[in-house]
Amino acid sequence: MDFQILDCTLRDGGYYTNWDFNRSLVDTYIDSFNHLPVDYLEVGYRSYEQNGYLGEYFYLPAHVMKYLKEKSNKKLVIILNEKDVKASDAEELLAPCKGYIDMVRLAIDPKSFERAVALAAVIKDMGFEVGFNVMYMSNWKKIAGFYDLLPQIETIATCFYMVDSFGGVYPEDVREIYNSVREKISVPIGFHGHNNMELALINTLTALECGATMIDATVTGMGRGAGNLKTELLLTALQAKGAFTFDFNALSKVVDAFTELQEAYGWGTNLPYMVSGAYSLPQKEVMDWVGKRYYSFNSIIRALQNQSQGKEDNEQLPILEVAHPLKDVLLVGGGPSVREHDTAIREFLMTRPDCAIIHASSKNAMIFNDLPNKQYFCLVGNEGHRMEEVFESGIPASAICILPPYPRRMGTYIPAALKSASYQLGKNTFTDKFVDSHTAIALQALLDFSVDRVFVVGYDGYFGEIGEKEKDLIHENEFLFDRFQNVSGNAPLCLTPTRYKKFKTASIYSYI
Repeated sequence: MDFQILDCTLRDGGYYTNWDFNRSLVDTYIDSFNHLPVDYLEVGYRSYEQNGYLGEYFYLPAHVMKYLKEKSNKKLVIILNEKDVKASDAEELLAPCKGYIDMVRLAIDPKSFERAVALAAVIKDMGFEVGFNVMYMSNWKKIAGFYDLLPQIETIATCFYMVDSFGGVYPEDVREIYNSVREKISVPIGFHGHNNMELALINTLTALECGATMIDATVTGMGRGAGNLKTELLLTALQAKGAFTFDFNALSKVVDAFTELQEAYGWGTNLPYMVSGAYSLPQKEVMDWVGKRYYSFNSIIRALQNQSQGKEDNEQLPILEVAHPLKDVLLVGGGPSVREHDTAIREFLMTRPDCAIIHASSKNAMIFNDLPNKQYFCLVGNEGHRMEEVFESGIPASAICILPPYPRRMGTYIPAALKSASYQLGKNTFTDKFVDSHTAIALQALLDFSVDRVFVVGYDGYFGEIGEKEKDLIHENEFLFDRFQNVSGNAPLCLTPTRYKKFKTASIYSYI
């Protein structure tokens, strides 16, 4: 086999770390690959300013490229999001890369192919190798005239990449698409496989059998969504086939380093990613949904199936309304402080029978089971199943369920006993972000109820060591409470211990 291998861990893996990698990890990565049969390292993006925080391997300042070049004995690669870079911008953006970067690849939507050709021509004239990474290969034959455009890159591209963006192609698809491309161009062909269906290895080996001469992989498969072909698996398989020999100690060292990172971020395929691959659906939403702990796999899969069939999810329900504004409401989160202070919270409510309860999470709901206060439960994803588990002896007949506005892309389970007591919000009026989270639903209900005073318990904010998902949830909730207060002028008062710094706080004990 005559081929080259490109490892793109630092670029593709940045989707999990915001393109921040500590120097020690990068040093281990570079040193290990100096002893492995890999030809190119794709070390990140080059980009103009984007919204939000993105780390150094998204922008790759010159000092970072210089450091990598001094450490590595491989050819170095960067990638550009073609949609964000005009041909007229290429010189300014890429001039600092000269002397450090060997190849510039373009991530290209096939519908923007001709525009990408103009950008690629400028990049080639600057002296860089040029990689055409054309996404969504499973959809190419649905785009009229796409293959007829390929000869335009004949004198420009160093390599034309087939990118399985959805992770859903099979070996026979690889052969068919490879042959369709080869009929049009003599440019070397590469393959970038995602691993939603755990077909990245066999698809890559198939591409090599067809004649592909450039293939991608990442350490531990680190990459957007379900991730990619594992570099360690590819090298092991190819060594077994006699393609080369190498020292497994070097491979083990870098795999161990990224395995620690994988334990923190949890990339890799799972059932929702498999479904998104099978139906050729984008991974971005799945990546977001999987990270939200209130979405069950069943809910995600139902949403994905509906997307593939062009359906709107869930039945329409009556709009949530109240006859009169509510004076007081207690908003209950899922934090352990509710159980730790349950006696005081119950006493607070028993002296205020007109104070309604809104459960953003049903985790603590049994504590309130025998109280006369009206109770509302926010249902998202799998929360209905949690309610059934919490109320083993039966969900209270007085419970009322609140769901996001219709149509809902995310599948939401409603317990059979509560079908007739389930309502949907009319619309979101205070935020356009995180609109289907438990907290957003609860806060929108407070607005719809025209509540005078909002008391909060169980929004603890996590104490001790927390992971990335917990940090994201804290930031999400802080954003939503800020938006609610700005829109309503109503500042919720937290009565139990909390790490949320923007809450007004008091003690539950001062109220009893």
